Amino acid sequence: MGWFRKLKEKVTQATDTVKEAVRFDRLKQGLAKTRSSLIGTLENLLRPGRRINPELFEELEATLITADIGVNLTMEILERVEAEAKRQKLEDASQLLSLLHQEILHTFTQVLQDHPPLIQRITTREKPYVILVVGVNGVGKTTTIGKLAYQLKQMGMEVLIGAADTFRAAANEQLEIWARRAGVDIIQQKQGADPAAVAFDTLQAAQHRQADVVLIDTAGRLHNKEGLMRELSKISRVLKKLKPSAPDDVLLVLDATIGQNALQQARTFQQFVPLTGVILTKLDGTAKGGIVVAVTHELQLPVEYVGVGEGLEDLQPFDPEAFVEALFAETAASPSSSSPATAAP
Repeated sequence: MGWFRKLKEKVTQATDTVKEAVRFDRLKQGLAKTRSSLIGTLENLLRPGRRINPELFEELEATLITADIGVNLTMEILERVEAEAKRQKLEDASQLLSLLHQEILHTFTQVLQDHPPLIQRITTREKPYVILVVGVNGVGKTTTIGKLAYQLKQMGMEVLIGAADTFRAAANEQLEIWARRAGVDIIQQKQGADPAAVAFDTLQAAQHRQADVVLIDTAGRLHNKEGLMRELSKISRVLKKLKPSAPDDVLLVLDATIGQNALQQARTFQQFVPLTGVILTKLDGTAKGGIVVAVTHELQLPVEYVGVGEGLEDLQPFDPEAFVEALFAETAASPSSSSPATAAP
């Protein structure tokens, strides 16, 4: 039966390649607005025949800041690009595009080198792996939890959702709908119940069922910072009674369309809870996708997932190489886009 096993392996590899290509195409589509705005401008600035000079770098600075990469990071990137251009004795502006490509990728690798992918953490650490999901109302937190639960379920994991946002009337209903779509169970109590009690019940049920992953939704009320801090701290303390390492991850959901305001939200949450990663939603709805780069650099946190659409498959594990490749996909100066970068597992 060796031939059959080899055939099965080839079919599996072909299927994985197709899935990888589809993910890359969805990422490209999701970044279409950003690419049209950013890369179109860059290609005009860095057109062949234009000489490299200080005025060019001033225009590049304005372009990158407009893409929401941020002032400080823009300055750092351009300083490195300018130094490398001098080292290589480059004269033509078109030669800078590939340097920008490399420097943006470098920004990600600096932060991500000490952060293994979420799936790797889940599969190598004590179960159930507990993920606390935080973020203000309206950023897509509920849909993100549903999509993440679905994808983990598709990988063969048993997932349990805890509806600990007990203050919003519609929160449990929305989460229940998404749990049903994902094909996973949900633990919930009546509106106004103690969120920490819901979290405790969810983890206890997960331990009893020997589940793989627990996803706990939380309320996002930044207007009441003191109350938020007490609530998140209490949830963490209660979880530790059942599992000392819990929560294993605290993921912050941010709306990419609000740009630099997302960074302010993140800084506020960082005051109250030890964030371990970020999920950026609605990336397909903004022309300022540079916020992905800014979030990674400013917060020194890995972007774990990006949302590029409404479908269950449109929450993608963040792969910096694929992201930069998709961002620069239409440019002649970028590496070949005919073969997408390997997506994170």
